[in-house]
Amino acid sequence: MIVLGVDTSTDHAVVGATADGEVVREVSVDPGPDGRPRHSELLLVEIERSVEAAGGWERIDRIAVGIGPGSFTGLRIGIATARALAQAQDLPLAPLGSLAALARGISEAPAQDGLALPVFDARRGEAFAALFRNGDELWAPFVAGPDELAARVRELDRTPLAAGDGALRFAAELEAAGATVAPPEDPVHRVAARHVCAVGEAAVEAPTDQIEPLYLRPPDAKRWRERNRGVPGG
Repeated sequence: MIVLGVDTSTDHAVVGATADGEVVREVSVDPGPDGRPRHSELLLVEIERSVEAAGGWERIDRIAVGIGPGSFTGLRIGIATARALAQAQDLPLAPLGSLAALARGISEAPAQDGLALPVFDARRGEAFAALFRNGDELWAPFVAGPDELAARVRELDRTPLAAGDGALRFAAELEAAGATVAPPEDPVHRVAARHVCAVGEAAVEAPTDQIEPLYLRPPDAKRWRERNRGVPGG
């Protein structure tokens, strides 16, 4: 099976293609010099390059897209793009959790006792996290502050290997709670397109109009509107 994988849950969008599990092409779209994500600028370009490397759209068997949790804007761009391409090319679309893709990479590292703890930096002093063992989800994705996350880690009877930009941000709390955090320079901290494809190949396909981002909390704009309702003149 040839899978086109896309994930835009973080500032580093990833795009790639695999054929029967082997990487054909993969790339990370890093933020620009100003630090802003370039999803809307380069995503389609890299998708077309990956499709070309795989032999053209007629060779693609399915599209796999990460649905989060993660950046509100990034997820909307990635999912809308994947939905439009699936409809235009008449291809099946398989949604997958972005934390599951990160966990797939962690599971290929020497994880302690097989527990993978993917953690995204959710901003606002919080993290998006989940827990996996050998690909099976033990904790569904959730959002929490570092203290709550550490408390959940302390309840485990095995040592998880944590990775992701959230694991780096809250490394002190996680390690104090008993987790092992991968070294900062380890590429396991980023979602890789090959892992998006791998998880997406096994994922259940869904109608394009039913695939939505996994939001674990309201966007900033909604919070601001609600806050301003309580301000005189707001």
